[in-house]
Amino acid sequence: MRMEPGSHLPDPRPAPGKRIGIVVSRFNAEVTTEMLEGCRGALAERGISSESVDVYWVPGAWELPQVARRVAAESLHDAIIAIGCVIRGETPHFDFVSAEASQGLGAVARTLDVPLLFGVLTTDTQEQAWTRACRKAGDKGRDLAWSALHMIALYDGLEG
Repeated sequence: MRMEPGSHLPDPRPAPGKRIGIVVSRFNAEVTTEMLEGCRGALAERGISSESVDVYWVPGAWELPQVARRVAAESLHDAIIAIGCVIRGETPHFDFVSAEASQGLGAVARTLDVPLLFGVLTTDTQEQAWTRACRKAGDKGRDLAWSALHMIALYDGLEG
């Protein structure tokens, strides 16, 4: 699927038969659960049943890379989506956790033969996080699902 620079992703094609692994942080669960539900809904719209979506809960964003790596090692999924939310506080903890989640997921992604989607929100406030996650506003979960489906189609095309 070739696209011109600057163009937007087209609506993904139906993808029945594909299996998705989603690793979700429990920290800031109101936000991450909303993203997960947006993701599940978008996948269902494209023919991926709930039985074909495996959800793995982790304590926080720090744990996302290590579990994504372990999930990928099982070779069960056509794509893996990492969902987390780190909200800035009064200490440098935000900087350490968000940097390690980002760098860790990037390092894992470069070792995989399936797409790993980065869905870690890093915001200054709870309100910003909710605006990005909420299915009635930003719907980042839907964006992640569509990006995963786009990447699956791209990988499938590169194999042929």
